[in-house]
Amino acid sequence: MKSVRIIALRQDRKRLLEHLQDSGLIQIKKNEKSEKGFDKVNMTSQMQIFERNVTLTEQALRILDDNVREKKGMLSAFSGRREIDPDEIGVIATGAGDVINVCARITELNKRCADNSAEQVRIKTSLAQLEAWKKLDIPLNTSDTKSAAVFIGTLSDEYTDESLSKRIAEENPKLEFEFEIQYSADGMTCVVIFTPISQKAMAEDVLRNIGFSRPMSPTSRIPKVKAERLREKSKRLLEETEKAKQEIITYADRREDIRNTQDYFRIRADKYNVIGELDHSRHVFVITGYVPEEDCEKLEQLCNRVAACYIEFGDAGDDAPVKLKNNKFAEPAQGIVNMYAPPSHADIDPTPILAFFFYFFFGMMFSDAGYGLLMTIVIGIVLKVFKPDTQMRNNLKLFQYCGVSTFIWGLVFGSIFGDAPAVLYNHFTGASVTMADILPWPTIDPQKDALLLMIISIAFGLIHILVGMGCKFYVCLKQKDYAGAFFDTGLWMLMLIGFAVLAAGIAVSQTVMIIGAGIAIASAVGLVLTQGRGKKGFGKVIGGLASLYDITSYISDLLSYSRLLALGLTTGVMAQVFNMLATMFGTGIAGSIIMVVILIIGHAINIGLNALGSYVHTMRLQYVEMFSKFYEGGGQPFEPFSLKSKYIKIQEEKS
Repeated sequence: MKSVRIIALRQDRKRLLEHLQDSGLIQIKKNEKSEKGFDKVNMTSQMQIFERNVTLTEQALRILDDNVREKKGMLSAFSGRREIDPDEIGVIATGAGDVINVCARITELNKRCADNSAEQVRIKTSLAQLEAWKKLDIPLNTSDTKSAAVFIGTLSDEYTDESLSKRIAEENPKLEFEFEIQYSADGMTCVVIFTPISQKAMAEDVLRNIGFSRPMSPTSRIPKVKAERLREKSKRLLEETEKAKQEIITYADRREDIRNTQDYFRIRADKYNVIGELDHSRHVFVITGYVPEEDCEKLEQLCNRVAACYIEFGDAGDDAPVKLKNNKFAEPAQGIVNMYAPPSHADIDPTPILAFFFYFFFGMMFSDAGYGLLMTIVIGIVLKVFKPDTQMRNNLKLFQYCGVSTFIWGLVFGSIFGDAPAVLYNHFTGASVTMADILPWPTIDPQKDALLLMIISIAFGLIHILVGMGCKFYVCLKQKDYAGAFFDTGLWMLMLIGFAVLAAGIAVSQTVMIIGAGIAIASAVGLVLTQGRGKKGFGKVIGGLASLYDITSYISDLLSYSRLLALGLTTGVMAQVFNMLATMFGTGIAGSIIMVVILIIGHAINIGLNALGSYVHTMRLQYVEMFSKFYEGGGQPFEPFSLKSKYIKIQEEKS
């Protein structure tokens, strides 16, 4: 990685930045303070416009999705962004204003629907309130006459004519009144009460005591008429809402235009955000950033072709971002590394090593030739047909390579959709053959040869750990930490190798066992003598002896690799169970149909569960058992100034 400084004329700023954004060669560094004689350009207002337009298009797309679903295939999620010609950006820019107007209209119509919906709720509430007054033939806000006071409202209890008369009389026997109950149920009574105007104050006191309250929204119309008008309004609002929704649906064919326009404004927002971070003088502007070393010449050629500018490359320093570069075999595993943490400048790129062991261990855990072949073929078709973007393509390639490994390990274990070939042959012929009888090569049966497979798993685990320690050895040498390389790493590697030789000697010969014991003891002595070298006096001996306790950690790590056996066994056993269930319904037409259904569903479940388990546990072996031996991480990923679009990508210019 190299640092780069580009000085160019302000009049060339737009053209130069557009080409840099198209190329994706440079990560622009944001400087908090400007150099002397330079200032920042405030782009806040322009960015707000672009971001507002992006938000508006996102809202419009969501509204369209809510009203008319877009027809997509089951595998459409794998499709990449639509490629467009560079000249098409100009066409999108020309039509952006019209598309924004369409989006504004869509959001306006959606708001109208929402407002109408809220009004419908209010109308429903009002109709419910008016239902109790439907027999009343005067308005709810009827006022007093010259001779009579009018009280229209509700009482907080249920009354009959007799009980209400008695209740009012009990409150004040002198009060003269007439009333008519309109409704009495649900714990309330709707009533109209008349009293002499001269007794209005007395009536108010009485009614207050018995829980009288006037309607919250009295109407100047008879309740029946008011209710009819509300129903007419509700019907009109429904028609307006339906009309608005139908108009929204007519814009469904503008989805692609809206998406293109959203990306256009997203790209412009990114560019103006960068402009706001650059240093400007009256006539020139300065770009500082990082560029991969192999792209320096390409960047220089691009800048000189686009504008008259001065370019200066330098040492990037330890705070520079990291860009991983690997061959086609290892590249799909870069996402696994970045998920953990990009390597720092003190690390090595672990991707090639991780890739090999990831594919290897995944296949050993999933371990079914049928599943592996299915994964490989299906993913190959998806890659060919849908042409996904780089990240999705790498994820799919990761599982495709895992599928190849799964296929190979499935052949080793003699598992093809479990024992489906043997079970189906026996089911329809009445024979009694096994997978070992069918396959022409020797296989390892995880159920019968569990101990052998356990030994193989731990042996692979030892190799995996030693490779991780070997990486640490190399890093120490690279940093000229020779003591750390030979004493802290090399001696432990020798001890583990000694234990491995000792274990092999138990099965091979006593001589091999003695050699292994000698290597292990010599390594232990070396650790005791060197691990306390940083301490003083007696602490050196204590530190050396205490370091031997770490052997328990290595033993624990090695035992973790027993999961290779466990998951491989699980995949095979589950497949065999589904095969057995499928053949329990006879060989007739109905039995055969049920068999096919069980096989499809059962093996689909097995693939889903055990593929996920293999992925998670394989990743754990990389992160915990191997990375802990040498990898620190903590680097910053290289994030170039590029076209960060969501739906479209610019076709690369062909030279």
